[in-house]
Amino acid sequence: MPSLPLPLALAARLTPVAVLATAGWAMSSAPDTTAASKPGPAASATASPSASAPATEAAARTYTAAPDPCASLAARTITSLVPGAKTAGKEIASTDAEVRRTCSWNALKGYDYRWLDVSFEVMETDQAAGTSYQERLADRSGGGTVEGLGDAAYSVVDLTTEDKQETREGTVVVRAANALVVVTYNGSDFESKKAPGTDEINKGAIKAAREAVAALADGQG
Repeated sequence: MPSLPLPLALAARLTPVAVLATAGWAMSSAPDTTAASKPGPAASATASPSASAPATEAAARTYTAAPDPCASLAARTITSLVPGAKTAGKEIASTDAEVRRTCSWNALKGYDYRWLDVSFEVMETDQAAGTSYQERLADRSGGGTVEGLGDAAYSVVDLTTEDKQETREGTVVVRAANALVVVTYNGSDFESKKAPGTDEINKGAIKAAREAVAALADGQG
């Protein structure tokens, strides 16, 4: 098959992914900075048990670090979703790899192009992750919940057209305790100018998300 140059819309996709990983996810919730009430003299006798509260809160965090995203999917899943891609993937540089990591796979096989991202972000609390999850869904329309995936999961598929070339992209956002897992999967056919079907992209994104959430739990164990 002849090798064709990528359309500007797909080639430009490298830039936002790098910016996303470098700058961090803008919607991440900041930790609670509310000052604690200062105990008076009468409370000094009972203040000592509260000294263990920070340690208890830290121990209650389900996830303390983001796992390796490039090792989060089975090789057969990668070759199925992104034919022709190197299964090792490419991790995007992050400002803090302990809390957020992203891996990308992309390849052009014949005229078919596919791109897959898997991202992890670990937050201080379940509440912070829940707030960020809701903020990510606020500006999306269509799509729907994905049952049995994490504590909450949402999937949506969008179609865009530029220079008569269609690209269909699926996004799955998952909250699992104090972590977020985000999967982005898209594709185009450069010969027909058409995009893969909605069902193909949606199922592929959800499959990758299920494996990524399982990898998150395995990594913590």
